[in-house]
Amino acid sequence: MSALWTKASAVAATRGTAQGPDWAATGVSIDTRTIEAGELFVALKDVRDGHDFVAEALARGAVAALVSRVPEGVGPDAPLIIVNDVLEGLEALGRAARARTTARVIAVTGSAGKTSTKEMLRDVLGRQGRTHAAEASYNNHWGVPLTLARMPQDTEFAIIEIGMNAPGEIAPLSNMARPHLAIITTVAAAHLEAFESIQEIAHEKASIFEGLEPGGVALFNADIETALILDDKAKACEAQRIGFGALPGAGLYAEDIQLGEKSSVVRGQFQGRRFLFRVGAPGRHFAMNALAVYGAACLVGADADVAACDIGAWSAPAGRGQRETVVLDPVEGWSFELIDDAFNANPASMGAALWVLTAVNPTDGVGRFRRGRRIAVLGDMLELGATELELHAAIADHPAMELIDRVECVGQRMRALYDALPDEKRGHSFTTAEEMAAEAHHLADAGDVVLVKGSKGSKVSLVVDALRKQSERRRTAADKERN
Repeated sequence: MSALWTKASAVAATRGTAQGPDWAATGVSIDTRTIEAGELFVALKDVRDGHDFVAEALARGAVAALVSRVPEGVGPDAPLIIVNDVLEGLEALGRAARARTTARVIAVTGSAGKTSTKEMLRDVLGRQGRTHAAEASYNNHWGVPLTLARMPQDTEFAIIEIGMNAPGEIAPLSNMARPHLAIITTVAAAHLEAFESIQEIAHEKASIFEGLEPGGVALFNADIETALILDDKAKACEAQRIGFGALPGAGLYAEDIQLGEKSSVVRGQFQGRRFLFRVGAPGRHFAMNALAVYGAACLVGADADVAACDIGAWSAPAGRGQRETVVLDPVEGWSFELIDDAFNANPASMGAALWVLTAVNPTDGVGRFRRGRRIAVLGDMLELGATELELHAAIADHPAMELIDRVECVGQRMRALYDALPDEKRGHSFTTAEEMAAEAHHLADAGDVVLVKGSKGSKVSLVVDALRKQSERRRTAADKERN
């Protein structure tokens, strides 16, 4: 593997002071738990001070460490680059990596769908050129520079996810990434603890256009009520403006979206040509994300027809709408469908997930109840501000609720939804995900379809894990019985 950073190039980028022998790093890490031999360790300070782990990182094979002081337990000849501030040093690496590449860079933000869009872009563009993208949801003040610092010089397509929790966070990250194309998937009620209105959120999201390279493209959702704010900002930034959506007038226009139980089909027009593609995941929100991906692929020079085909091969990642079958009885063929959307939640993404649940048909005639049910396991939506309880209770009035048989609620905020539900739809109200996970074997029966959705902090992923383990528990019990 070729060197990503050498001692000389890292010193030049950070203007730090180096000690120890020469080295060449094949990667960049901030975590000793996952660090690999040959990587440069960056001693960031977060919950723990990374300097406390430098000795361990070097023992695990790190070729050097980026630090602001010589840590205890590290010898005077240890390979270190010493800077005034480690985060600023990481940012300098990121800017240097961006400057030395000729990659077409895409930045993605949005109140929902940015990680799924980034992953879809990774898959689609990765089939047409050397592609680099952020890991997981590395989209904050350290995630963006880390993603850039890890970018190989010969990258052809780069996808940088940019998130925010408060005003003023997106523009500096976009200026660091310097994208040729910036995507805003949608604007919705999220992080309302830090913003007074959706309009304020739209202005913050639109600040991603400030980092666009000259002649860059602003690609944004034209169907939302704040689209004019996004368009005005793109115009002020002298960007090429393209709205995508299903409403007439969108530059990237989906004139027909057919939603299916396992996939969707999108037909439309862009840049004077017609397109048709299948999205390998159910739900209108995934169809809209795929529309943006198709447009982005065209705009950065990828083959449009190949991209359209490859979108159909994409499937939702774990925690973001991934669908799987949990087998309860392999002999009888009894199972239930699980939709794992447990990574994050806000009112917009919650509504989208409920529509996905209604699109999947349960199976009747199996299990204890003889009638398959649609069951929603919903955890707290976090960072919604002063109106959080009203926003949770409002889910009871979502049109999709008419087709949902039972709702299980997790968390103090979701208690507001539980209280607003009609009696026939109420399941249980648990204070914590741990409590619900302990009762997971009572939640679903053969033939059911179960959606699990909530903010990461609600820990509803524990419920997903407990539901999955039912198949292992039943299989183990059956094996013991046969023996």
